This record gives sequence, C-alpha cells and structure tokens, in this order.
Amino acid sequence: MAAQEPSPPSSLEGNKPGFPKKILANNLEDKHLCNSCQKILRRPLQAQCGHRFCSFCFNKIVSCGPQKCSACIKEDLFEEPTSILKQGGAFPDNAARREVEALAAVCPNEGCTWTGTVKEFEASHEGNCDFMIILCPSCKELMRANEQERHNERECPERTLNCKYCKEPFLLKNIKAHDEICPKYPMICEGCAKKKIPREKYVDHIKFCSKFKAPCRFHVVGCDTSVSRHLCHNLLAMGAALELQLQSEKTKVVELSRRCQELELKVSTFENIVCVLNREMERSCTTMEAYNRQHRLDQDKIEILNNKVRQLERTVSLRDLSIVEMEGKMREMSAATYDGVFVWKISDFTKKRQDAVAGRAPAMFSPAFYTSKYGYKMCLRIYLNGDGTGRGTHLSLFFVVMRGHSDALLKWPFNQKVTLMLLDQNNREHIIDAFRPDISSSSFQRPVSDMNIASGCPLFCPLSKLDSKNSYIRDDTIFIKAIVDLTGL
Repeated sequence: MAAQEPSPPSSLEGNKPGFPKKILANNLEDKHLCNSCQKILRRPLQAQCGHRFCSFCFNKIVSCGPQKCSACIKEDLFEEPTSILKQGGAFPDNAARREVEALAAVCPNEGCTWTGTVKEFEASHEGNCDFMIILCPSCKELMRANEQERHNERECPERTLNCKYCKEPFLLKNIKAHDEICPKYPMICEGCAKKKIPREKYVDHIKFCSKFKAPCRFHVVGCDTSVSRHLCHNLLAMGAALELQLQSEKTKVVELSRRCQELELKVSTFENIVCVLNREMERSCTTMEAYNRQHRLDQDKIEILNNKVRQLERTVSLRDLSIVEMEGKMREMSAATYDGVFVWKISDFTKKRQDAVAGRAPAMFSPAFYTSKYGYKMCLRIYLNGDGTGRGTHLSLFFVVMRGHSDALLKWPFNQKVTLMLLDQNNREHIIDAFRPDISSSSFQRPVSDMNIASGCPLFCPLSKLDSKNSYIRDDTIFIKAIVDLTGL
C-alpha cells in the first residue's frame, strides 16, 4: 500500500487538471484527451485553433501571457493569430463536456468496485472514495481513507493522548517524560507503603510520616542505618542520657563532644540543604527540558498551520478573480445585441460628467454589440467633456471596431454606414450624425488587438444643449443609439 501515490482531491470547479486515464471502463479515444496534460478533459475549452484543453490547463498556459499552441506546432498546423493561446481566446466546449461526462467510468483506487459515468465520478465519488490513498498530516504515513480513524486513534506514533492523572495533553512519544513531571502521578511511600500519593503532595507526606526511614543523623561519621522517625526520637533520648553521664565523669570530653556535635549539626544541615537544592535543580532541569521539547513541537505545528492558511488564502484569491472575470463576461453578454442596433443607457450623468471635467474618467466605453451572432463586433466610446477639437465645448462620440471570434469569416475593411444618435426622451428632436467608413483608415481594418482606434464625431453635440433645460437628460440619464446599416451583409 505504501507504494501507491495519494489520490487527487475532488473538484467540481475548473481549477484541476484532467481525469486520470485509468478511470475509463472502455477504450480511450484521442479526442477525449487534453492537448496539454494528456489526461481526460475536465471542463473542456476549445481554442480558436480548434484544439481542446482542460479549463485548468488552458488558464495555466496563458497565465504568463499569450503562448503558441504546442498541438498546432506538433501537427504542423501553426498559423497566427488563431494558433496563439491567450486569455479570453477559448470558449467552453459543452458538446465535448457532455460526451466526456457520459463515458463509463470505474474507480482507479485499488479495491474499490464503484462504477458509473465520468460525471457521477466527479460529482459524488472523486475525493470521497473509502479506498482513496491519503497522507497522515502528523506522521506522513500513507493509508486508505477508511483506515484514517483507526490510524489516528491507535496507530499514529505522533498522536496526542490525555494524561489519565492530570488530564493534560501530550504526544505518545513523550509519555515517559510526562510521567516524570506529572504533578498528579501516583507515588508510593517507602515508609508506610501508602499508595496513590500525588507527586505534588509526596514531599509533604514524608515530612510527617512516622514510618518513613530517614538516614541516621550520624551517617556523616559512618553510620549506614536508616531508622523511622519514631525510633529516631527514642535513640536521641538515650544518646542524651549517655552524654549527661559522660559529662559528669569527663567534663573535658563532654565539652569537646558538644563542640563536635554542634559542628556536625551545622554540617549536616548544610548538606541536607545542598542535597535538597540539588534534587530541586535536577527536577527543574527535567521540567525545563520537557517544556522546551513541547515548545519546539508547538512551533512546528504553528508553522504548518500558517503554511496551510497562506495556501488557502491564495486559493480563495484565485477563485475570487475567476468569479469577477465571469461576472464581467455575463454583464457583457446580457447587454449585447445582434442586429446592428444598440441603445446605450448612461445613468448618473451629472457625476460622470464631473469626473470627465476633472480628468478622473474622461472617456467611457459601452458594452459590445454585433451586426449578427457571427458578425462584426463593435462598441461606442464617449467623452462627456469632449475630446480633441471638441474638448470643453462638445460631447464627443466615437465608433470602435473590436476584434471578434468570427473576424476570419467577415469581409474587411469594415464598410457599413454608421448612424449615431443622442435620443430626445420626448421623441421630438434627436441629435443625429452618420458617416460611412474610410476604408483606407486603420480604424476599419481587421483588428489585430482587442480594438481598433476609435473614429467618429468629436463635435457630436454642443455641451450648451445639455447644460440648459432640455429633454435629452431625464432622471440624470441619457440614451445613446447606434445603428449599423446591414445592407450587403
């Protein structure tokens, strides 16, 4: 089992490469493969050159700018600009997606008997298989998903346990170190044989235990006997009587003994103090060592968690960018028309006019519109404070030819009559200007970038007409209308 690689996580979004080839129950066809990762297509996109890619693979390829299609080069079909892959240069291939999702699939994980379709595999089984190989985040051991609970509770050498005495958590490998410092660990008195004395109360117990055997007070001069506190008191009384008797017989010897005894008591006291301090020092060092080990382990855990948080933040940021891009495309599609007639509603006119006068936003672009579903792609550009010869005196309105998906099928240069109108909202006196394109101008050639240079009317409407009381502005909104003559298309 350890030789297997971890199974990839499930993804219902387009941020994962293709499905592994071994999930197919039947023979694999080349048309179902991504031209980048060479796996089964997931959320397929079709580029302008006709080659298909996973959504994830295509976005990865163009993330650093436009790239040449490697499949076109390999097949000796490279042709600019259709073989150049770039952002917005591919569309979802829903037919290929439905075809791939309907293929019969089996689970690639060893031991799993699941069968279904690729769509069912992605929606409900991928990432949820009990036989999926996963990695233990603590000990880095590979295991099946259905074995994770048992591993975490019984087998992981890095698992955390709670002390049954003090209830504090510790790692399994640190159990001996914890027992040495646990304040609730049960001790046994060597004197009275009392059991289950918490370590934190053991020192107080032996101070008052009458059966606890302590070294003889004369061990410093060679006595190796250990006696209980009760017997020690009796021996001291007998020694005192003997001392009194000797004192009456040999005054000088008693005096010397008294002085020696005083010195012995002082030395014994100092030695006991030093012994206690040494034990406390050893205990403190052991505790400090354990705390340091725990601190290092905690720091490692914090670093791992910080890395995971940073990874999640990057993932969320990428997803937010994708959502914003999709919302922009949806707004553009909802506003588009396909009959050469486009009405542009500009609300908050006063504020936008002030922004244009101040230079914050001198120009505005309209949403794109088309002469037909596969026709020319166009938009309008307006300067609310004028541009060029009309700056500060006129409202300037321009027509822009944009690069579209079907440009290769259209006749160039663009030669259709264009009519531009500022609508009178009382339907009385519209301001109208019309022109036929200069076919020698680069503004009407086939676009090589997103849009050509704008062409139109810098003196479209005097600003004085909009400053005075008029019927062109109502509810702080104006309407611009463009009509492209479809004759000859």
